[in-house]
Amino acid sequence: MTDSLCAEVDTSIVIQKVGDALERISNTRFHKIVYSSAPLIINGLIVRGQNKHFRGLRNDYLPEFHRHLDDYTQYLPAAVMLGLKLGGEESRSSWGRMLASDVLSVAVMASIVNTLKHTTHVERPDGTDRHSYPSGHTATAFMTATMLTKEYGHKSPWIGIGAYTVASATGLMRMANNKHWLSDVLTGAGIGILSTELGYYFADLIFKNRGLNNVNSNETFDKMLNPSFLSLNFQISLPLGSYPIGQHSEFKVSSGSTSAVEGAYFFNPYVGVGGRIGVTRTSVIVNKVKAEDNVFDVWRISGGAYFSYPLSERWLVGSKLLAERVHYPDLQLTNYLIDSQHSFAFGTGLSMTFRARQRYGIRLLLDYDLMPYRAQGKRTCIHSLTLGSAFLITF
Repeated sequence: MTDSLCAEVDTSIVIQKVGDALERISNTRFHKIVYSSAPLIINGLIVRGQNKHFRGLRNDYLPEFHRHLDDYTQYLPAAVMLGLKLGGEESRSSWGRMLASDVLSVAVMASIVNTLKHTTHVERPDGTDRHSYPSGHTATAFMTATMLTKEYGHKSPWIGIGAYTVASATGLMRMANNKHWLSDVLTGAGIGILSTELGYYFADLIFKNRGLNNVNSNETFDKMLNPSFLSLNFQISLPLGSYPIGQHSEFKVSSGSTSAVEGAYFFNPYVGVGGRIGVTRTSVIVNKVKAEDNVFDVWRISGGAYFSYPLSERWLVGSKLLAERVHYPDLQLTNYLIDSQHSFAFGTGLSMTFRARQRYGIRLLLDYDLMPYRAQGKRTCIHSLTLGSAFLITF
């Protein structure tokens, strides 16, 4: 009894020390800037090898999408910010300080984006030029969203939620319009946030306390806040094992891409319910030969229990247990048929979340899914492991 009690006390002390250490390294201004933007930029570099898989999903499901709305939505958060200022709503900064902060942010963003565009020479998906990386539209959208949140986020949490929703939609439209790869968009989003953070940092050094209005613009984080969220997930699927398709043949899948929308409502800081909808695309490998023309798309709709534990005010660990409905169509290989499936499956996963802003967070994901498989009368299960990140709005 005494040993058990001591073990519980020791565990709680370790968890508390881990949380305190994470909080110390994330509460300086430098670390806030890094944690807000670096995960997006790093993830943009990681997914470059899967760009064609993500683009393949666009080409198959949205081949005729061509809209110019993203040319305007990139500036929408800035227009709202100026409209509120002109309407007399008190912001974080005076006119002079706000404009100086924003001009510095634009200068940083334009310098980084244009330097990378003219040194990396990445060809656009539609082949129009070699200035694809990173996405300038997305960088502008996330820059203006961060500006609006800094100046007016204290008024209502929905201002930040709305700003980053518009910015995310801009990035998605750049991909849907076949103008950018996923890696361009993720890196552009990170650069946009980084630019605004640096612009406001430089302005704070110049103006010090001059031109700051008497508003509570400092972000506070409540460790016991219910972590309800809505997220966009971008993950890389990793192959696990091989599966029979004939008497003497087997197939497995290559590494691939997973895109999903996920959300959950939490009743308290620890337990909630939610779900996700997503698609995984991989290529088929038959007898160690990759069949480039045969893509294997798996759609999932999931629902179940979500769990979270706050290590500190800004860091959380989480898990989930999901029942899934999976679908994949018939896949005709040269000599074999992989039968279509409409059946139930199981999913779970682990996550680590950082609250970069009061209403914006970044999450690392490791998910596992188990789904049925049938080919040539043989039945078994496919094991799927996916690793990646999510960008979430909390509410």
